[in-house]
Amino acid sequence: MKKILLVDDNEMQLTIVSNVLNQKYEITTAESGKEAVGYLSKGYIPNLILLDILMPEMDGWETYSLIKGLSLLRDVPIVFFTSLDTEKDKERASRLGAAGFITKPFDAKELMYNVDSIIEKRA
Repeated sequence: MKKILLVDDNEMQLTIVSNVLNQKYEITTAESGKEAVGYLSKGYIPNLILLDILMPEMDGWETYSLIKGLSLLRDVPIVFFTSLDTEKDKERASRLGAAGFITKPFDAKELMYNVDSIIEKRA
């Protein structure tokens, strides 16, 4: 089963997204960028990371940079999953090389389709 790391500081959001995706994927959740980097630096390698941007302490942009700095994780696709919906943010994500940009609130079928597409593309 393919693995997804879901990073969001909103516990309800983690539960909702996990319930959508756990039908097909093994989900690991982290409530902060720091917690996510901790998992990853201990050897956890997911097939995809869904990363919120607006988080306390370490935002998604900083978390993204730290993750991409870990050599074993450079090829793991990261999708920004956020309530931000500006062209500026989408362009920044694209410039950084993010695999996608999904805005909240989300449609469950669309989320599953996007996740499936990205994971299949990397298989």
